[in-house]
Amino acid sequence: MFNKFNRFYEKLTPATRKIITNTTWLYFDRIFGKGLALIISILVARYLGPTKLGSLSFALAIASLVGIVAKLGLDQLIVRDIVKEPENKDEILGTTFILKVFGGFISLFLTVGVVFLLRPQDRLTLWLAGIIAGGSIFLAFDVIEFWFESQVESKYTVIAKRGAYILTSLITILLVQFEASLLPFAGIRTLEAILIGVGLVSMFQTRHSLKAWRWNFKRGIALLKESWPLIFTSLAITIYMRVDTIMLWEITGDDSVGVYSAAVKISEAWYFIATSLVASVFPSIVKAKEVNEKLYYKKLQQLFNLMALIGYVIAIPMTFFSTPLVLLLYGPNYLDSGNILAVHIWAALFAFMGVVQIPWNITEGLTKLYLARTLVGMLSNVVLNIFLIPLYQGLGAAIATVISYAVSGFFANLFDPRTRKIFKLQAKSLIFLK
Repeated sequence: MFNKFNRFYEKLTPATRKIITNTTWLYFDRIFGKGLALIISILVARYLGPTKLGSLSFALAIASLVGIVAKLGLDQLIVRDIVKEPENKDEILGTTFILKVFGGFISLFLTVGVVFLLRPQDRLTLWLAGIIAGGSIFLAFDVIEFWFESQVESKYTVIAKRGAYILTSLITILLVQFEASLLPFAGIRTLEAILIGVGLVSMFQTRHSLKAWRWNFKRGIALLKESWPLIFTSLAITIYMRVDTIMLWEITGDDSVGVYSAAVKISEAWYFIATSLVASVFPSIVKAKEVNEKLYYKKLQQLFNLMALIGYVIAIPMTFFSTPLVLLLYGPNYLDSGNILAVHIWAALFAFMGVVQIPWNITEGLTKLYLARTLVGMLSNVVLNIFLIPLYQGLGAAIATVISYAVSGFFANLFDPRTRKIFKLQAKSLIFLK
């Protein structure tokens, strides 16, 4: 068996072998990381109960929503530019790092301001959100992760991130054992960001030097001009991924948010499959575009086909076994999470479609179209939540999420001549037509 695999592996091109190795590392990272994260989240949810979990989830939702500013839409632009201009990597990394540090501070101040406006008398939530948002500043070190991604060498980021997460997971277990208050659970988020930053720097320094990084004003302005649609796109994505939690709290309170968050944690745990695979093949898709248009779209079709298959394999069993799974993991206090999970899990199928399209939007220079598509999904989610949450509470929020993901990740492509080609690729993948 192993000999056959080795013979098959040796026949592959060096580039293909590198992608397979990189993807393997990424999946190990995500499977190990998501698996551990799910275990820790279950432990925390059981300890805190729905109400306290709802308070923490609300703070996380606000911090995630506003925290998207810290990334400035630069993540995939870094990969693209380094692939195209490897000789300017130090300028690209240095410029992007400074921009992201600045974005992190803006994110922190905005998060505190938003929570103060929404809950002016709630000091606990203000502290929770502020502590979590503090970690946004250290996200600037993610530029190192994207450097390794551009080189298809994600194993270095896996080592750095998993080391940090194992340590913070152990601390979280201790917090549960010693019956800590809510604030230390928020502090774990910031501590993890700091440790990841230290780990990434250590990995980078073994092969390169941070001292070579340099700031270039013109490049910084050029990046911001190109990234602003991606900033608003990422913001729109985060809004329609987190607005349900915020609106659910506004309409029903912390308890419903806790029940809903427990289901969403399981549902969204699968999203790493699409993001990991796309992260590995993104450089090859950029290169395929430069070589041959037919090969370029063939790679995209294959990727859509794979993501659709994985989406169905996940969603169908979860639909029927969601309630027993929730009871097993979270206990009877979270019984209502079962029905929510059975519906919310179908959002993964359309989320996968949307993630695969991102490299196409960036490669084609259609980031504004991506923004428009995402805004449509965001608005549909907000409108649907307004009508469905009062009627069905958490289940209504789940229904709104699935429909809005389908609108943004699939149906919106039908209404623009430039994206109809992508709509056809997606439609073929969803009905198993090659």
